[in-house]
Amino acid sequence: MLEEAILKGPLGDIAEKVFQGERLNREDGLRLMETNDLLAIGYLADYARRRKVGDEVYFINNAHINYTNVCRNLCRFCAFGRTPDAEGAYTLSLEEIAEKARQFKKYNPTEIHIVGGLNPEIPFSYYENMLRIIKEILPQAHLQAFDAVEIAFLSEISGLSLKEVLVRLREAGLGSLPGGGAEIFNPEIRQRICPRKISGEQWLEVHAVAHSLGIRSNATMLYGHIESLADRIDHLLALRRLQDETGGFLAFIPLPFHPSNTGLSELPPTTGYDDLKTLAIARLLLDNFDHIKAFWIMLTPKMAQIALNFGVDDLDGTVREERIAHDAGAETPQYQPAEEFLRLIREAGRVPVERDTLYNIVRRYP
Repeated sequence: MLEEAILKGPLGDIAEKVFQGERLNREDGLRLMETNDLLAIGYLADYARRRKVGDEVYFINNAHINYTNVCRNLCRFCAFGRTPDAEGAYTLSLEEIAEKARQFKKYNPTEIHIVGGLNPEIPFSYYENMLRIIKEILPQAHLQAFDAVEIAFLSEISGLSLKEVLVRLREAGLGSLPGGGAEIFNPEIRQRICPRKISGEQWLEVHAVAHSLGIRSNATMLYGHIESLADRIDHLLALRRLQDETGGFLAFIPLPFHPSNTGLSELPPTTGYDDLKTLAIARLLLDNFDHIKAFWIMLTPKMAQIALNFGVDDLDGTVREERIAHDAGAETPQYQPAEEFLRLIREAGRVPVERDTLYNIVRRYP
């Protein structure tokens, strides 16, 4: 009944493309962004999700390490970065990182997620040693570490090429790259919210080099600040083009902007309507991405659960410690046990599956 109504409505031609498995174009994406028919978009995204990955919903047993909040970029949208002498500034010693890894050992995480600020006082050897130390304590864990901005920074401070940095880090234990630092690719918006950060083109280059080495990665988009709806569509299409070329992206994670304690604190937070619409349109436009992730830390578990009917098939992980989103006002807990993922997923009528970073199945739950 709803399918017939959508086909007869103003989105009928787009719906026909979705049902026929045809790729949507930029104009289609803009029309989806501009419509208020959230349920129609959700229905189409749910259809595309079922066809792409079925009814399984993924989560991962992981832990985060944010090794420093000292950052030379100090982006306007970020509440995490500090100058070296600012209150609350910190850089973990290698022994403190080792102690965290030892504390995580009892949870047997399959992934350690590592990101931090751009601290000019840390030498390149620190990053290699960090990976080696964690890998020695948690040899079974996949290390997803250092986003594209950090990789470009390490290339700068070491004098090594991007490829040489990635090879050296892989030899030290790096498994894959997280998707952070993408923000919004539009250069004008980027100049206003993160003028010192690498460009969108450089972000894409880092991931292209990683993919050429067989290093997989995730992709993100920070939305809900000063970008336009067209900026969001263009960002998604740039990711789709690179995925067509390399096939190296594992998942796409839209990140809602949290304004508290940032240089853009006058802006309102995103709404649930906008969050669900953005997730659903990502599923519809990114037809070459297998996984669309609702990051519960930034969305809340309740919104992430509802997102399962809007194209999402991954809720991310147990996390255990997260500083970046919480410094910007995220009110979610810093840990969510596997049992809670099972409850959220089963209640939505889907099948819970614990995965590792590369989406190998650790356990499929009844």
